[in-house]
Amino acid sequence: MTDTPVDILLVEDNPNDVELTIHALKSFCPINRIQVARDGVEALEYTFCTGKYMHRSPTIQPRMILLDLKLPRVDGIQVLKRVKSDPRTQGIPVIVLTSSSDEGDVEESYRLGANSYIIKPVDFAEFTHAARILGAYWLELNRSIGM
Repeated sequence: MTDTPVDILLVEDNPNDVELTIHALKSFCPINRIQVARDGVEALEYTFCTGKYMHRSPTIQPRMILLDLKLPRVDGIQVLKRVKSDPRTQGIPVIVLTSSSDEGDVEESYRLGANSYIIKPVDFAEFTHAARILGAYWLELNRSIGM
């Protein structure tokens, strides 16, 4: 079960945003393979097959990572930096999905290799629409290495 491929690694500590994102993505297309990491440490453990994910195969990676920046233990900028600096994971599309509109966060995210930076809409309908578009583009339209 630990080697089941996932479409999305959702890195989000807010349970409401987790539920809303999963609901929006699944309402658009039947995505059954979403792994949730509640903080930066868990995201890195999953991605690099350490800690509680040490038995997971490093050859099976998510098709994309949805990454919040404001995370406990290790922030999203550090997760992004680690993922994009490792040749084994740098090809995974990382979409920053955060409430931060700070220009410094936007610039740093792109400098570190983020594929997209999206500020979470506050409105439920807008958030759902944004999540559907993300899923449609990154999982249906975008072609990546090994696909």
